[in-house]
Amino acid sequence: MNGVTLSYGAHRVLNGLDLHVEASSIYALLGGNGAGKSTTLSVLPGFAPPESGTVRVAGIDPIAEADHARRKIAYLPENVALYEHLTAIENADYLLALSGEPKARAAIVAAFDAAGLQEGAWDQRLGGFSKGMRQKVAIAVALLREVPVLLLDEPTSGLDPRATADFNALVMTVRARGTAVLMVTHDLMSALDVADRIGFIDGGRIVDDVAAEGTERFDLRALHARFAREEMVSA
Repeated sequence: MNGVTLSYGAHRVLNGLDLHVEASSIYALLGGNGAGKSTTLSVLPGFAPPESGTVRVAGIDPIAEADHARRKIAYLPENVALYEHLTAIENADYLLALSGEPKARAAIVAAFDAAGLQEGAWDQRLGGFSKGMRQKVAIAVALLREVPVLLLDEPTSGLDPRATADFNALVMTVRARGTAVLMVTHDLMSALDVADRIGFIDGGRIVDDVAAEGTERFDLRALHARFAREEMVSA
């Protein structure tokens, strides 16, 4: 994204936003409520056309070629929309068929295993699944699609520490195979664990951008102070 602006009525949501996520990297985008995080995610698949600026997804303009761009993206929303009456296997099978990338059962269960979904849940209906279990089904589908871009909207919201650690390990697996990962989150600690870069958005533009360096990766005290200021401004 370069110089992207977007308004809803009289309200300017994105204000000259510049954001670039490299292949084989994880970019965590943090900011307070109303800072423009979710709108940023909506622009990339072409759901929210910007008024100005340029947007490219794996080199494709998502406004001019929306279908082409969306085939390059796997998107994991905060509240995963899966089918309650279908089993985990059936959900994955159906969603992969919809994306034009059907997989054999063996590949699906291997992805579930990698995602940490216990074998006893594979053929259970999702009606009784916890949020963490649903997230594992969704990330397994994303793993199977093998697309170059992964968008995550508050992926660890509502997850316990063990489920968060499992999820972070999966995201790093996705990064290792060359995927560009953009993660919108309020969870600073999770971002510190996995991100290669952390950006702070406020008023629809990136106001700070920090790269991981050395064994400590990030200055936790400085980032916490920065994040606390952004949260207070947006409150």
